[in-house]
Amino acid sequence: MIPVAGQTDRSLFSVHGRIALVTGASSGLGRAAASILAGAGARVVGLARRESALSDWQRSCGGDTATVVADLTDRAGLAKTVERATRRFGSPEILINTAGINTREAADDVTEAGWDQTIEINLSAPFFLAKALVPAMRASGWGRIVNFASLQSRRAFPGGIAYGASKGGIEQLTRAMAEAWSDSGIMVNALAPGFFPTELTAPVFADRGLAKHHAGQTCIGRNGEPGDLAGPFLFFCSDATRYVSGQVLFVDGGYTAK
Repeated sequence: MIPVAGQTDRSLFSVHGRIALVTGASSGLGRAAASILAGAGARVVGLARRESALSDWQRSCGGDTATVVADLTDRAGLAKTVERATRRFGSPEILINTAGINTREAADDVTEAGWDQTIEINLSAPFFLAKALVPAMRASGWGRIVNFASLQSRRAFPGGIAYGASKGGIEQLTRAMAEAWSDSGIMVNALAPGFFPTELTAPVFADRGLAKHHAGQTCIGRNGEPGDLAGPFLFFCSDATRYVSGQVLFVDGGYTAK
C-alpha cells in the first residue's frame, strides 16, 4: 500500500533486529554510524583496528553490540575477519564501509607507501569485504551496503590527491556494485559527508578560520554535526531504499550546491 499525503509508514525506515557490520566504528563518522544503528534497534558489529577505542564505543553505546579488532588491509586474513564478524549474530545484512585514511600529502610529496595505503583502506577494502558478505545477502534476498564517499569524490582540495582519487573511486564503485548485485535485493548507495568534526578532519577544525571558511561555503551556514547523518543514513539502511541503488547522497549542508 502506498502511503497517502499526511501518512508515514514508519516501518519503511526501521532497522530493528537487522544485523549490521560497521567498519571504522572506533571513531568519527564510523562510530556515529554504529551508534545510530544500535540506537535504532539493529544488532551492530563494530570493526576497527584500535581495540581500546572500539571497546570504549561499545561501553558508551549500549544496545545489542559486538566488536571485532581487525586490519582490513590484510586480505589474507579477510576470511577469518568475516568469520569473527558473523560469530555473534550471524551474517550481516547491512554493511557500512566507513573506515578511511587521509595522509594529506601534497601531490609533489606523495609517497608510494602513502598512496598504496590510502587506496587499500579507502577503496579496495570496501569492495573485498562486500564481496565476501554478498553471498549470504543474496541467499536471503535482502542486503544494504552503504559506502562513504566525500566532497573530494567530485572536488579537489589541497593535499588530497590520493584521498580524492580513492573517494572518486568509491563513487564509481558504488554504481558498479549496484549494477552487479541489486537484482538480488542488495541495494548499494553512498553517503558523501561535508565537513564534520572527526579525527580525520581534526586539522581543519583545529584552524578556526578554516573551519569558519568551510561553514561559510555551505548553504546552511554551518559545518556538520553527527546527528545530521541519522536520517539519510537510516534511509539507506532500510526498506525505504527498495528502489534506490547506485546513488550518492551529499550530506553537506549544500556545500556542493554553491
